[in-house]
Amino acid sequence: MPRTYLAQPPLALRPALDLALWWKRPLDLALGAIALLVALPLILCLALAVVLESPGPAFFGQERIGYRGRSFRMWKLRTMHVDCDEVPHRRTVADWFAGRAGAGDCYKTLADTRITRVGLLLRLTNLDELPQLLNVVLGDMSLVGPRPAIPYELDHYQPVYFQRLSVPPGVTGLWQVTARDRLSAAEMMQLDLRYVREASPWLDLKVLAMTAPALLASAVRGI
Repeated sequence: MPRTYLAQPPLALRPALDLALWWKRPLDLALGAIALLVALPLILCLALAVVLESPGPAFFGQERIGYRGRSFRMWKLRTMHVDCDEVPHRRTVADWFAGRAGAGDCYKTLADTRITRVGLLLRLTNLDELPQLLNVVLGDMSLVGPRPAIPYELDHYQPVYFQRLSVPPGVTGLWQVTARDRLSAAEMMQLDLRYVREASPWLDLKVLAMTAPALLASAVRGI
């Protein structure tokens, strides 16, 4: 049963955006369905590589917080060994939001012994995110928007950060096409809040056009 997370109701939602974003679902459905069909052979090949290297399922589903605080299951290609403890990531998240030195990027940690060899390649190239195109088609996510939070990340939010929930979460967004591996939590949140203020079909198309070059540059830096 999906849960709803609204820890800060006065600042969490901007209802006027519901009408302003009328274009978002048709754009996501059209482009997302095409992208999923094109990517499906690659997703299946990568899924085979995942299960051949380490025992367990090819796909990993995780509870995330989406539009207006509703939870959903976000899908990725599995990049870690099964039954990994989430405590290290909780600590990384706490350090990241607190701005403690060495916290790094809490979304794509690479220096982690729990990551498989195939998983490391998937994370470097962001190909583990391809199954989220299914989330877009199903309406859980948008192609462009703030990344969907893990529930325990909300424990570290400042009240204004809950405005991220006013738009559907995205597969990519402003911070992914700027400097995703060099941003602090506060900088990432400011980019997400900027997207909430400036969301438009033209901005979405611009971010989509910038995503592939940005991911390629990130992968090259990580090699």
